[in-house]
Amino acid sequence: MKISNPLPFFAVVTLTAPALIVLGSVSGGGWALAGFLWIGVLTAFMDELIGATVPTVTGQTSSTGEFPSSDWLSITLAAAHFAVWVQVIRAASGATGLETWEKCVLVISAGLFMGQVSNSNAHELIHRPGRTMRRAGRWLYISVLFGHHFSAHTLVHHIHVGTENDPSTARLGEGYYSFFFRAWKGGFVKGLHAENKRFPRLNRPSWRHPYVAYVGGALAFIVAAYFIGGGTGVFTALCLAALAQIQMMQADYVQHYGLSRQILPNGRPEPAGDRHSWNAPHFMSSALMLNAPRHSDHHANPLRPFPSLRLSHDMPMLPRSLPVMAALALVPSLWRRVMDHRALQWQHVD
Repeated sequence: MKISNPLPFFAVVTLTAPALIVLGSVSGGGWALAGFLWIGVLTAFMDELIGATVPTVTGQTSSTGEFPSSDWLSITLAAAHFAVWVQVIRAASGATGLETWEKCVLVISAGLFMGQVSNSNAHELIHRPGRTMRRAGRWLYISVLFGHHFSAHTLVHHIHVGTENDPSTARLGEGYYSFFFRAWKGGFVKGLHAENKRFPRLNRPSWRHPYVAYVGGALAFIVAAYFIGGGTGVFTALCLAALAQIQMMQADYVQHYGLSRQILPNGRPEPAGDRHSWNAPHFMSSALMLNAPRHSDHHANPLRPFPSLRLSHDMPMLPRSLPVMAALALVPSLWRRVMDHRALQWQHVD
C-alpha cells in the first residue's frame, strides 16, 4: 500500500489509544477494556490479518524536513501521555469510582500505551532537531523513571550498536531477563560516563547535568503521584513505570538480538548498516509505534522523520510483528528456537 501522506493514518491509530484509556477511566465497564483491546488485541489481530503492508510513502527523499507536520502529532501524543498519566493515577486512587478489576485493566492499558506508543514517540522526539522537541522526549522518559535512556540511546546505543560496548544490543543466546538487568544497569552507567565526558565542555553549572534532571525529575513525578492519589498514586506510578520499561527493553532486545558488527583490521567495527537491526513493518503495530519497527533505516538515518523511513528486502525481517515477538521473548527457550538460526544466517551475509 503506497500513499502520499500517511500522517492521518498514524494519527487515528495512535490517538485512539489514549482517548479510549481516558474514556475508560471515567466510564468504567466495557470502556475500561477498550484501550487494552485496541493496543493489545486488535493490533495483533490486524497485523496477522493484513500482514506486512503498512503504508509506504511515495516519492521518498532523505530530507529531514520532508514531513515537518509530523511534529504536531508527536507533541499531541506527548500531551496525551501526561494526561493519561494523571487521569489513570486519579482513577486508580478511587477518584472516578471504578471497581478493582477496572482499575487493574486501566493501569495495564496505560502501561501498554506508555511502553509502545509513548516510547516510540519519545524515541522520535529525542532525535528531532530543536531543543523543545528533544526536551519533550526527555520528559516523557523521565515520567516513567527512565530518563537516563535519553543519554544512553543517543550517546551510546547509536554509536556502539552491534558491538560489546552497547548494553542495548542483545547477544546471541542471551535471554530477555538477563538482558534486562544487564542493559538497564549498563545503559545507566555508560550514559552517565558519556555525559560526564562531555559535560565540562558545555560550561554549565553542575545542577544542569542531565542526570540531575533524570533523578530529580523522577522524584518529582513520584511526589506528584502522591499528591494526586496518596500511597495508591505512588504505587500506580511505579506500576506504570515498570510496565513501560519492560516493553522499552523488549523493543531493544528484539530489534537487535544476535546481530553484531564485524571488527575490521584497523580494530574498529564496520559501519552500522541495514543488516544490524531487525524489522517488522506490519500494518497496525507500525502505525501504533510510529514506524519504529522500521529500525534499520532509523539507525542509518536517525534524523529522518518516522513517516518517511524506508524499507528494503535486504533488511533482516522478524517472522511476526514487533508486539508478538516481544511477547515471545518472555519465553527464552521458545525465542531461541525461533530466532537463533535466523540471526546466524544474517551474521554470515557478505
